[in-house]
This record gives sequence, structure tokens and C-alpha cells, in this order.
Amino acid sequence: MRTDIVHIGAGELTYEIRNIVNVGQKLQDHGIKAHWENIGDPIAKGEVIPTWMKEIVAEIAMQDASYGYCPTRGMLETRQFVAEQTNGRGGVQIGVDDILFFNGLGDAISKIFGFLNRNARVVVPTPSYTTHSSAEAAHAGDRPVTYRLDPDNNWYPDLDDLEKRVKYNPAVAGILIINPDNPTGAVYPKSILQGMVDIARRYDLFIICDEVYQNIIYNGKKTAPLSDIVGDVPAIAMRGISKEMPWPGSRCGWIEVYNADKDPMFSRYVSSILNAKMTEVCSTTLPQMALPKLISHPEYPGYLRERVERYEKCSNIAYDCLKKVEGIKVNRTNGAFYMSIVFEEGVLNHTQTLEIENRELRGHIEQLLSQPNVSLDKRFVYYLLGATGIVVVPLTSFATTLDGFRVTLLERDEKEFTQIFKTIAEAIGRYLQS
Repeated sequence: MRTDIVHIGAGELTYEIRNIVNVGQKLQDHGIKAHWENIGDPIAKGEVIPTWMKEIVAEIAMQDASYGYCPTRGMLETRQFVAEQTNGRGGVQIGVDDILFFNGLGDAISKIFGFLNRNARVVVPTPSYTTHSSAEAAHAGDRPVTYRLDPDNNWYPDLDDLEKRVKYNPAVAGILIINPDNPTGAVYPKSILQGMVDIARRYDLFIICDEVYQNIIYNGKKTAPLSDIVGDVPAIAMRGISKEMPWPGSRCGWIEVYNADKDPMFSRYVSSILNAKMTEVCSTTLPQMALPKLISHPEYPGYLRERVERYEKCSNIAYDCLKKVEGIKVNRTNGAFYMSIVFEEGVLNHTQTLEIENRELRGHIEQLLSQPNVSLDKRFVYYLLGATGIVVVPLTSFATTLDGFRVTLLERDEKEFTQIFKTIAEAIGRYLQS
């Protein structure tokens, strides 16, 4: 075309979590069962939504108001409910106008990064959830600026590395925190979070904190929501119902803005996000109307507790299956429902394979892996898929140079879940010895 129409950051938009689905589909085309351990969708893994929850949604769907527009910021009653929950924790206090609803956190992420000044960067964790790192990189048209999560220290943020990334890069305007973390399953102690807030305060930065898994924490771990510790630092907390309820198909998430009045520039930035939302009129009405009724229902705490206890059990089964496997680093998952496994440096090479019985499938996978610059962990992931039917995601697709893979803990059948992780452990051993 006579004018380049491609966005400067288009090359940074990748989502290997779903890209690998195309390869997994080839598996099913050959009549081989695929174990979809790549996408964090509890519904797809057989989560059963209780009848009382469906009845609330059905009742609201019978109301004409649920089919109409809602206020751009979101339903007033729902924002009042959210504000009361946050303020009840005793930290920074917010009003209804400090809350803005979106069509899922993907929508929020797109606008939060998309309406930053092109030259302003947000330093993101490595590894990092792809939607965040890709959106930040795309807005700047450059690779993401990252700080290290340490696999040798429970995947906790390396605060020294974070401060260096901030101190020596004046373009950094903000820090992204994901707690509990996706893709690692780490839960950050309050002391580490306070250290990150202190860095933001000293260098005059704002904070974005993705807290969508804040109520899915186990193995005795404790953390703190950002509102408890943020003090006077400008910040945005991101929350939603897609994972906790779980209702991913609702596309219902929101941001809570802290201390907008403390910095005029931050206030103008938040206003630009609201103005962008106004051009869409509003977000989906029905799930906003349902949210307070669902969370306030007397059966909700027990329902959530049962799911959290199941994830805790799965995290320990997975850890026990993998902890003695030579050549990898594995940390017990303590929040959300993901686990990230890292290969020890130097154990992978471009000649290792696993036997794939189906000749056509083997040819397809080998053709994909013959492309230039295929990462070593992607090679393992594709051979694992072809040999065992288990679909996981290469860790290098999460804005990191660490070779490994991310797997979910969502399989509801305990016997099948255990067998999946035993199979992964055995496959790693065979692969590294091949």
C-alpha cells in the first residue's frame, strides 16, 4: 500500500497460549485425546456452576434493564458494593467514581497501556502474563522493559533488579505487579509488596496491580491487596470475576483508582481512560448487575473455599510429581492455578526428541520446528504434545529468556490430574536423555 498501515507495535502482539491450540487440534484430528493444560478457563476444564448462581443470573436476565446500556463507569449499585468491600479492608479509601468497569480485564489492559504516552514505559515482570507484556510492548513499539522474578526464590520479584530497571531507565513511569502471579503461581509476601511500593514512591512512579486472583490463595500463604499498602502512591488495581466466580464468558472486570488526586498528570491519564470508555458507551450490563448478588449469596464463600482447597491439593500433587525430576526447577504453586517449570541452563538442545507414533502428526510437528529461531522450550512443548497429548505453553512466550513451560492446575479428575503430571515428569526424563 502507498502508506504503511501497520501499527509500530504490531510485532509485539503474540499469544502462544492460544497459538498452540492449532497444533493441539491436529492431535484431535488424528483421533488422539488432547489434555488442554494451556488455557486458564475453569469452565473448559469442567467446572460446574452451582444452580443458585445460575438462578441469580437467570432472574436478572428476566429484567428489561439488563438488556440496556449502563453508566459508562458501570452500574452505580455495583460500584457502591465494590467500594464498600475495598474500604472495609481499612487501607486507602475510594469512592464510586474511582471505579471503572470494562469488558473483561483484557479490555482494561488494552486501554491502560494504549493511552500511555508512547515514550512512557511500564516495567513488567519476567516471566509476565502475555496480555500485559504484549500490550505494553505494543504501545511503545519496542520490547518490554522487565524486572526479574526469581525461580530460585519462590518466583518472588528481585527488588534490586527492579530498582536498577527504574533507576537507569528514565522512560519508566510505572511498575506492573501481578499478585497472585500468572504464569508462576507465586503469592508475594506483604514485605515484598511494600518494597515495590517504596520504589514507586522514591522514583515518582505509578503502580498497576493485577489482583484478579486475590481470593485464590492457599498452602497457608498470605499477602495483602494493594489498597492496604499503597499509601499515597498513585495506582490502579485490576479485578474481575472471570477466574474467581468463575465466569470468564461474562467479560466483566474493573479497575480501582487510588490517589488520583495526589498527582495532576496521573489524574489526566486516568481521565483519558474514562474518555476512551465513553466512546464505547459502557461495558456489559448483566454481569455487573449480578456481581453483588452472587458475591453476597450465603453459599458463595463455601463454593469458593471448595475450589481453592481443590487447587491447593492439585498444587501439591503436581509439585510432588515434579520435584525430584533432574534438570528442572519447580516451585510449589500457592495462588491462582498455574505452575511454571524452568529447565536448568544447558540441559536443552536442538537434537532432543520424544517418540511420536502417528507419522503424519510427527511430520507436521517436525515441519513446525524446522522454522528458524524456534526456542528450545517450544521444541520440548511441541514434542510433549505429539508424544503424550498434553498441551502446555512454552515459558519463553511469557516475556522471558528462561526455557520452560506453564501448565494449569484445573483438571477436576484427581486420578487423571495425577497421571498427567506423572506423564510430564516421565517425558522430561526421556527428552533430556534422548
